[in-house]
Amino acid sequence: MSVDVILGLQWGDEGKGKIVDCLATNYDFICRFQGGPNAGHTLIFDGKKYVLHTIPSGIFRENLINIIGAGVVIDPITLSQEIASVEAENINVADRLMISNRAHFILPTHRLLDKASEAAKGKSKIGSTLKGIGPTYMDKTGRNGLRYGDLFSPNFKSKYNNLKEKHLGLLKMYPDVEFDLPAEEEKWFESLEEIRNIRHINAEYLINRALDDGKRVLAEGAQGTMLDVEYGTYPFVTSSNTTSSGVCSGLGIPPGKIGDVIGITKAYCTRVGSGPFPTELFDEDGEKLQKLGHEFGATTGRPRRCGWLDLAQLKYSIMINGVNKLVVTKLDVMSTFEPIKAATSYAINGEDTTELPYDLTDYEIKPNYQSMPGWEEDITKIKEYGSLPQNAKDYISFVQKNAGTEIFIVSNGPGREQMILK
Repeated sequence: MSVDVILGLQWGDEGKGKIVDCLATNYDFICRFQGGPNAGHTLIFDGKKYVLHTIPSGIFRENLINIIGAGVVIDPITLSQEIASVEAENINVADRLMISNRAHFILPTHRLLDKASEAAKGKSKIGSTLKGIGPTYMDKTGRNGLRYGDLFSPNFKSKYNNLKEKHLGLLKMYPDVEFDLPAEEEKWFESLEEIRNIRHINAEYLINRALDDGKRVLAEGAQGTMLDVEYGTYPFVTSSNTTSSGVCSGLGIPPGKIGDVIGITKAYCTRVGSGPFPTELFDEDGEKLQKLGHEFGATTGRPRRCGWLDLAQLKYSIMINGVNKLVVTKLDVMSTFEPIKAATSYAINGEDTTELPYDLTDYEIKPNYQSMPGWEEDITKIKEYGSLPQNAKDYISFVQKNAGTEIFIVSNGPGREQMILK
């Protein structure tokens, strides 16, 4: 068997959590392969809203094993809170969740470093979530990190103290920021005791054996392609590989075992924090997208910047990831716009192109838009693709043709049941 992948094709917040939850019943294992508590995957069902930051989005489905892979960074405080919120729904998380021994811990001093570093940047801030993600990945690549498997080592406390002392030395480079380190450490160690009962595994062996046994595995990404540390809008990116290449390193599987790559895009674009955004709208349409789409970060609560769909950017993400199946979310948000626009190319230095520059901040980019008629009709209760207004189907066909990839799911609302198979 092979590992199917679900990932975001924009700047995150595409609706990955909902799609993972909806497709989870087709799989035996749901595995997060990168990112950390900077993720916010929102699921809505039975009249309730759930936001997951670290736990894979298959946790609410019975008879599934959810794995936090080696590529993920874990804040025990956030994870213990998530576990408590899920268990409040009468779910025994310890029966459904496993954690790779190789996943790295976010220490309180990682969060302190993140906050101090961002404060020192002034107007050049990258829009960090201040969750300690960047400093943790820096320690990982610097070979100083503390891993989940270390929790069960007799030398855990000394390893912790060594890394903490390193961080305290680094903090001397930055201005002081408000952060109660003793209190945060106390919560951190208390949380460790709460997550110790989650099975720690050599996930690479378990996943590969499961594939050999014919089990079905779904890899769940966090953030979005345009936040990839290698191929995103650098330096306004996250610190991990959010693309399909990150699945191999994040879960310990070879490239030949990647199956379907399912890419998620909104019917428009959003971005949280700083960084280039070619189709961003600063007018009433932008405000309307934000209001109708409830565009506020699930992790930070920050308002999301909004703009029309960027097809040049979408095609880039599809190419980078090898996407062969496309999901369009939030089609319902477009229902009151007349007309609807989408960028098909850019004008850069007087020349038209469909290619993204390697550094979007270096150029003045003017999107070339194509307009289409809207449908001005509520589509949130529609169950069959054929029942959509013709203009909505025309928009989907337009996106599919320009993306060059089959659209097989359209989401027409936030709920678990609001999903149309095309």
